[in-house]
Amino acid sequence: MNLDVTLADGVNLSLIAYLSSRHHNETWVKGGFIQADKLPFIKSPALDKLMEFTTIRVGHMEINYGDAHLRRTDGGHALYNPFVGNLIMDAFTTEIGAEVYFQKNGALAMVAASGGEIQGGIINPKDREPSFYGKVGYDKQFTDLVRVRVTGSVYTTNSSARNTLYGGDRTGSRYYLVLENTAATPAAQFTSGRLNPGQTDNITAMVLNPFVKVGGFELFGNFEQSKGKASTETSDRTFKQMSVDGVYRFGADENFHIGARYNTVNGRLAGMSNDVEISRIQIGAGWFATKNVLTKLEYVQQEYKDFPNTDIRHKGKFNGLMIEGVIGF
Repeated sequence: MNLDVTLADGVNLSLIAYLSSRHHNETWVKGGFIQADKLPFIKSPALDKLMEFTTIRVGHMEINYGDAHLRRTDGGHALYNPFVGNLIMDAFTTEIGAEVYFQKNGALAMVAASGGEIQGGIINPKDREPSFYGKVGYDKQFTDLVRVRVTGSVYTTNSSARNTLYGGDRTGSRYYLVLENTAATPAAQFTSGRLNPGQTDNITAMVLNPFVKVGGFELFGNFEQSKGKASTETSDRTFKQMSVDGVYRFGADENFHIGARYNTVNGRLAGMSNDVEISRIQIGAGWFATKNVLTKLEYVQQEYKDFPNTDIRHKGKFNGLMIEGVIGF
């Protein structure tokens, strides 16, 4: 549930709450922030000119690392995802901080700092340092049929009580209870089918996201690397992720789409002596019955390689058909 309030001309408040989710069945606040595109209460012509291409966002919010989080499913908010599932290594979290944006003639840049944690507690402050992140890119609609967007993002923190850049989603995967043991529950094992690199102490992550839309055809890529470790480890580990998807939208209002995505992740998990790999293929279709009602159909196939034979994911694989209905307003 989104609550949006205009506080002044160009100054808006956004409060977002999960009414229910797999990991948290109760209603609870995802975050809230103030966004300023103007500063009408400060009388300064020079500042007014600066704010023509500047946006300031402050509060507890979904951090703007990468572009994949703009196309992912977050609980019931699934209209912008042409597929049913998100990426295997799912970069999404909320943190308390501030983001400053600059946008002009298609060029964009963002610099930001946050507390580096998903919640604002101050226990063990010696383990906590701020996170710094940013984004640069170019986004332009060249003609009615052609749009090009390319962005690069970085996120880094030197120390954290429990960083959740790849573990901040509290609403769960769509691939329910795949490759879990018989004691698994939907709430406890809510991220089945994904992989969290477990770099919860220090982490530096970088991602490149190209996007091209020509007519009804869209091409989106995610080329990512993260390096870091947990507090119990002595050396950093590196993970790499690659994802490419193509979507074709058609119909009078592009209300139908078909698409395919290939996603692969490899790296070394804590306690393992060698790298592991997960690969996934998604083939899907969708129909917007109205702009607020979407039906999706997806076939997914996922395979696990090089996991130790004591791990339930050793030589694991799954495939199947998913049907999803979305209502968003």
